[in-house]
Amino acid sequence: MEFDRLKDIRCFLLDMDGTVCLGEKLLKGARDFIDLLSERDTPFYFLTNNSSRSRIDYAQKLNRLGLPVPETQIFTSGEATAIYLKKHKEGARLFTVATPSLEEEFQSHGFELVEEDPDYVVIGFDTTLTYKKLWKLCDFVREGRPYIATHPDINCPTETGFMPDIGSMIALVASSTGREPDVIVGKPNTPIIEAVVEKTGFSADQLAMVGDRLYTDIALGVSGITTILVLSGETKPGDLEESPFKPDFVMNDIQEFYTIYSSL
Repeated sequence: MEFDRLKDIRCFLLDMDGTVCLGEKLLKGARDFIDLLSERDTPFYFLTNNSSRSRIDYAQKLNRLGLPVPETQIFTSGEATAIYLKKHKEGARLFTVATPSLEEEFQSHGFELVEEDPDYVVIGFDTTLTYKKLWKLCDFVREGRPYIATHPDINCPTETGFMPDIGSMIALVASSTGREPDVIVGKPNTPIIEAVVEKTGFSADQLAMVGDRLYTDIALGVSGITTILVLSGETKPGDLEESPFKPDFVMNDIQEFYTIYSSL
């Protein structure tokens, strides 16, 4: 059977927004799937590109929604960005377009947040965004400062539709300055893949990603990670034809995936 290859997966990576939850709503099947992985002693991590919240925030949210998950099993693009920057320059001076949660993440890794003369400028998914922040970011980008983005997502799925994500802001900055980020850390890019392999201890071919976005979650398949697309978030069935990124498996939602995986 085509699903038998899932028996060889040693660790699951789970997207959050649009995969296990939408806003403050836990999606059907999410709790059952996590319980099943726990019963089978199969490791899992929540891997989210959403850098607007810290892993502590996400752990609190998941617990509130009925998923008792410790913060150690949550990995965000914000944390991955901090790890990436630390490898290049510990204690660097950062100008950030970020929420207070992401700012705290960077400070916890020893970075100094500044308004002038930064070593790097970093854009995250900033739901506290102001015109002043964008203007200053564009000034630094025009100057040629090293420019880092936590992830590339264009929209973030919500209970009522979509909200503009960091990719929309990157497009605005590019329109104004003519520059794209020098490095984008989050899925599906190399920095976060390296961080995931280091964090989990498993090679790419032992991992499986369950997510709702073709150009981030499913694009991880290029690195050798097995990919499972759920149609409960951003991607619609018609999007598959146009996408260069093809999932190994397509499910309506995590409930359907749970049903199939539990039978293996």
